[in-house]
Amino acid sequence: MGADKSASGDTDRGMGRRALLVGGTAAVVGTAVLARDRLGRLWWRVPGISKPREEGAVDYGGAHWVAASEANWRRADRPDDYRIDMVIVHVTQGSFKSAVRAFQDPSHQAAAHYIVGQDGRVTQMIRELDVAFHAGNRAYNERSVGIEHEGFVDRPQDFTDAMYTASARLTAGICARYGIPVDREHVIGHVEVPGTDHTDPGPHWDWDRYMELVRRAATSAPSTGPSGGPSPTAPGATPSGTGV
Repeated sequence: MGADKSASGDTDRGMGRRALLVGGTAAVVGTAVLARDRLGRLWWRVPGISKPREEGAVDYGGAHWVAASEANWRRADRPDDYRIDMVIVHVTQGSFKSAVRAFQDPSHQAAAHYIVGQDGRVTQMIRELDVAFHAGNRAYNERSVGIEHEGFVDRPQDFTDAMYTASARLTAGICARYGIPVDREHVIGHVEVPGTDHTDPGPHWDWDRYMELVRRAATSAPSTGPSGGPSPTAPGATPSGTGV
């Protein structure tokens, strides 16, 4: 499974940054009040405050929504609290359905935002505004969108034309939404994340082909789904029928 559930993953399940005190007590750090940008990163953790969300909404117009377990991601308000400047490519090391089941399993402790099948179908399991536990590196989790791809790293035949095309359109849309440069510094493999022991997407992933497809998709339709429908920016996403 490409998503990383190792000890180096996102372990911030509580406050993490304990600067904010709730309940009538003023928060003081040294002699200064918390900076505005720091408050902006913390406000969503205050009990009772949650950004409005529509059940079944997706950020990419061509995706079906299937919710991941809440144990496998962290609620956030990206890109307001954390900038999004990276797409991370994973390979599931299993079937499409097994990846969906794993991300729905609270004991798995990991999940990516999207899964792309060999037939080109796209399922979204975590909203882009939230932090998915997929990279095995907290800082990279906070700044990235993770995309799983159905297959095995040692089987080049698993990386089909339909998969490359659908994933490239998805990545192009993500890059357009957040102003991410379409290059290999910002579209990376899980293996390139510091501290990870994962090797995906592996030696058979054709990066030259993939990046060219992303560039073409970005030029022709930077913010549309595979059928030409709108792919709105978070948080104003569009509802989708569920499916696997």
